[in-house]
Amino acid sequence: MMEKTTSKDPACSPEETASESAKVPTAEPPGEVAVSESTGEEQVPKPQAPAPQAPAAPATTKPAPPSEDVPSAPLLLTLEDVSNSSVTVSWEPPERLGRLGLQGYVLELCREGASEWVPVSARPMMVTQQTVRNLALGDKLLLRVSAVSSAGAGPPAMLDQPVHIRENIEAPKIRVPRHLRQTYIRQVGETVNLQIPFQGKPKPQATWTHNGHALDSQRVSVRTGDQDSILFIRSAQRSDSGRYELTLHVEGLEAKAAIDILVIEKPGPPSSIRLLDVWGCNAALQWTPPQDTGNTELLGYTVQKADKKTGQWFTVLERYHPTTCTISDLIFGNSYSFRVFSENLCGLSASATITKELAHIQKADIAAKPKGFIERDFSEAPSFTQPLADHTSTPGYSTQLFCSVRASPKPKIIWMKNKMEIQGNPKYRALSEQGVCTLEIRKPSPFDSGVYTCKAINVLGEASVDCRLEVKASATH
Repeated sequence: MMEKTTSKDPACSPEETASESAKVPTAEPPGEVAVSESTGEEQVPKPQAPAPQAPAAPATTKPAPPSEDVPSAPLLLTLEDVSNSSVTVSWEPPERLGRLGLQGYVLELCREGASEWVPVSARPMMVTQQTVRNLALGDKLLLRVSAVSSAGAGPPAMLDQPVHIRENIEAPKIRVPRHLRQTYIRQVGETVNLQIPFQGKPKPQATWTHNGHALDSQRVSVRTGDQDSILFIRSAQRSDSGRYELTLHVEGLEAKAAIDILVIEKPGPPSSIRLLDVWGCNAALQWTPPQDTGNTELLGYTVQKADKKTGQWFTVLERYHPTTCTISDLIFGNSYSFRVFSENLCGLSASATITKELAHIQKADIAAKPKGFIERDFSEAPSFTQPLADHTSTPGYSTQLFCSVRASPKPKIIWMKNKMEIQGNPKYRALSEQGVCTLEIRKPSPFDSGVYTCKAINVLGEASVDCRLEVKASATH
């Protein structure tokens, strides 16, 4: 019965426990304390009806045990760890354990705003570190621990501040993609879609700024999730250029990342151009830079020329940086116009600046005197440069006769055998190419032996050559 009564006392406020122990005189014998305790416990569970004939007895007060019997408060109560559902505390044993010895420790908690202290375990635990689990996220708890002996619980040791049950804090960190670590360039009218991943627990609060000012919600939309933040511009304009800064906040921790965006467009043409000088086959030009470079640096100028006769433009210089140039190798007697384009990352300017006056390349006073030309007559009567040669052939094997002739105009070639023309005979095939005359005799027989003649005829005359062909019969055994 004494242990149960003692276990109820720590549920009170720490001021009550301390005041009870302070009222107990140190010289009071322990035996009397035990008797008065048992008397008090009996009166609590057995209340009697009031007797009308006798006055009510005054209630007996339960004296606290002597200070030498109860232990002192535990030392160095420390918060070791807090998670989203548990808390861990540790402490050191008290300086005074009491004459009756230490039975353990009782850890109690009280939710902020409540007055009831709830023990974590039903019995005293002989440990100096304890974890309270299954706590609700967002709770704020007060924790205290008391040392317990057989005489009762000593004064508690309490944490100075309430413990807030919340998620584990992870410092925010922004992971900027590699292609955004340098200036991000877009053209006017294109979309801007930046997805920036990050880390942090609990979910960080993300804010964006443009050149140090809040974003224009009419032009820029932002969506932030658990792991990334997306900045979106449907149709980029040059005014959207600048530095965009993403800031993350988690429980007093902060992370920042800056992204530079440049929105560009094609440049304007050079402001003016003039023809400085023309000499020989050269022309000197000069122009002034454009007023609008397209919100970025120029890559140079493109210079073109056009002949007045054709009107076709030809490129002379590309990505030329100076604003003066000399155009050479112009054709004498022609007149030229010149134009200049500006160029940046978006390309050439939509229009060019053209010279108002023409560059006239004057002809030199030189008169050509052609020499007299005597036309030569190449007409020639046929003549054979290579005659026919006598030939011996084997029956059944085709043979060819060759000769070459020179004549102008081209002569007519006639082949004859034994003074008889053989034109149109399928056994013979005549060819003439570049003065070389060929007669092919297909599978000759001894009957094809004889004198063959090649005759060439044109308007200036004729010529002929002869040869003998002998087809020998094969010997029989």
